[in-house]
Amino acid sequence: MTAQQRQDPSARHAGAGLFARLREYEQRSLEHDVGERGRQQKISNWSGVAFRLGDFSLTCRIEQVEEVIAFPPYTALPGTKNWLLGIANVRGNLAPVADLGWYLFGTRTPVTARTRLVLTRFQSRLAGLVVDEVFGQRHFHTDDLVPAEDWDDTPLSGLVAQVFPTSERIWGVLKLDSLEQRSDFMNGAREI
Repeated sequence: MTAQQRQDPSARHAGAGLFARLREYEQRSLEHDVGERGRQQKISNWSGVAFRLGDFSLTCRIEQVEEVIAFPPYTALPGTKNWLLGIANVRGNLAPVADLGWYLFGTRTPVTARTRLVLTRFQSRLAGLVVDEVFGQRHFHTDDLVPAEDWDDTPLSGLVAQVFPTSERIWGVLKLDSLEQRSDFMNGAREI
């Protein structure tokens, strides 16, 4: 605001009138297409990293994934459970490498050109989960999220409570925080 506008009350009133006119334009614009506005407010996007673990199609919240990398070389650690493969150096950070398929299904995940390490954080520390294949980032609508009814009879029971059914497949939402709560997973030491 210039010095002249501060001294002249009519100039200040003109500025307020312009602001009121802009608000009126906005209101008229929003009233014109009420259906689209309501639909946009109803639909909420959910973004996740989609991957395959054995025969299961899964996704987890993108905020829970630090990075996805090709299966790295690792150093085996003595005295650990079989599914805890070892420790990998990921750009100067050491990360335990856990074969999630081996932990859940009891069989080692075959390492192929598609095998990936999903890096996440457990107890604020970097950790890698071996998965069969990563499909990339997927976006879902939260309106499509339904309870996972058929997953209680699988090794993923307690880790998948909701699914996103799509025309191509059913995506189970893997709760990494539930995995972190499992003491048998967080304690990778072999029992003597």
